[in-house]
Amino acid sequence: MNFQPISPEFFQQPTIELARNLVGQYLVHQHAEGLMVVKIIETEAYMGPEDRAAHSYGNRRTKRTEIMFGEAGLVYTYQMHTHTLMNVVSGPPDKPQAVLLRAGEPVIGQELMRKFRGTTPMKNWTNGPGKLAKALDVRMSYYGHHWSKEPLFIAPGQRDIEIEIGPRVGIQNTGEAVHYPYRFSEKGHPMVSKYR
Repeated sequence: MNFQPISPEFFQQPTIELARNLVGQYLVHQHAEGLMVVKIIETEAYMGPEDRAAHSYGNRRTKRTEIMFGEAGLVYTYQMHTHTLMNVVSGPPDKPQAVLLRAGEPVIGQELMRKFRGTTPMKNWTNGPGKLAKALDVRMSYYGHHWSKEPLFIAPGQRDIEIEIGPRVGIQNTGEAVHYPYRFSEKGHPMVSKYR
């Protein structure tokens, strides 16, 4: 398969639609040690100023969230505990919204992913946002990179996927935002996060 970066125009769609349409696309990392590709199987939308679960709720502008105020398609990486999490900046400039890449299915580069994920069983390599970044060895240094540019990019993938919509995972103490149906996943895929 020949993976080419998706057009920057792809990211110019409303955040909810983008979150849905990212499912089935490929996440590609041209790593120094080899090519790694996963199919995106789960995403979550974060609607910015009016979304209590978003880092940019109330238009919070910090060193961490600054990139969210930029153009759609930029990479927003942040750290949670020891994990890096990957997001796609969405929405027009100064409307700080983002889509979290929650889970993927390994397609190419499994040997390299095994190196980065250690003894973890393959079904658990990429079934969570921190695990996904770890498997692909994506670090904070990609903050501000664009998802349509090598060496870390999104490539066109499958469009005939049945999508399941539900509440986001692991959102605590955010009132009504806990229940927003902003999570999109490939229906029935075994590597999709379990809703607790």
